[in-house]
Amino acid sequence: MTAPIVDVVDTLTGAAPDGVVTAVRSIRPVTREQLQASYDALFDPVDDSDVSLTERALIAAFATRLTGADATADHYARLAADADGSAASVIASLADRAGTSGPFGRYREPGLAAEGTDGLRFSVPEDARAQLGDRLAAALEHTHLLVYRPREAADAALQRLLDAGWTVSGIVTLSQLVAFLAFQQRVVAGLRVLEEVGA
Repeated sequence: MTAPIVDVVDTLTGAAPDGVVTAVRSIRPVTREQLQASYDALFDPVDDSDVSLTERALIAAFATRLTGADATADHYARLAADADGSAASVIASLADRAGTSGPFGRYREPGLAAEGTDGLRFSVPEDARAQLGDRLAAALEHTHLLVYRPREAADAALQRLLDAGWTVSGIVTLSQLVAFLAFQQRVVAGLRVLEEVGA
């Protein structure tokens, strides 16, 4: 007998079997399946040699906590604590200090240059870097860049990851992870509102 499939978005939204979220999500079953499949591919991958499961959990905890405490951030905080409690504690503290509003960044196109904005440029402090290591610290800095300064995720930013020991494949996975988390967090937030209103 196979174990029942757990849908993470349903879990995070607190979707009741006869609730609004379940009804809404049943309209697009393929979208629902693909969202769960993306989660599975990132957090239960066939090969985690370029980005370990622990790194994925810690980066996810940081990325989701940057935008505030919610059900999604809590989920990844638990994953991170289970993977490495000491590092998870450091990362939670870093995320609390690194959260800001945005996005920021400079446009490279001359016609848009005046619309650029500046804001927090996050760098992992040396004491935290000593605890987390250069590789994970570089990933957190890049995650902050993708969340708040996506326009600046250019060659120099990628080179900093390579210098810290990231492979090209690992950088692709890191970027996919951060993009997925931003999408998932917004989906969950919206569906939780629907569930509450519907209830």
